Amino acid sequence: AKNTIELEGYAFTSKAIGNALLSAHQRGVNVKLVLDASKSNEDRREVDYVARRGVPVYLDARHAIFHNKVVLIDDRTLITGSFNFTRAAEEENAENIVILHDQPKLQSAYEDNFREHLSHSERYEGR
Repeated sequence: AKNTIELEGYAFTSKAIGNALLSAHQRGVNVKLVLDASKSNEDRREVDYVARRGVPVYLDARHAIFHNKVVLIDDRTLITGSFNFTRAAEEENAENIVILHDQPKLQSAYEDNFREHLSHSERYEGR
């Protein structure tokens, strides 16, 4: 990523993904996360790690489950699938992931969805 990373996630416990997001943030990429409010309560260690270091994190509590698993990069790359942003997804689970490049209509629809959820989410500063 050179400009933006927007991540929507249900579960977020992956140290590797947290480190990558923090590294992008530190090099000037505009990184934002919208996460499930109730799931984040279970294990916020990684969420706290990035939030306390300045990565904007928002929690969506409007839905029974905020089950989205999406990453939007630089207005041209869309990543989605069943993959939660967890160590278990990386190492243990059967998951799927789709990476699409240069699909402007689809990218725009996902970006609109990200903005909609961001608009009703609460900022989380970390514990």
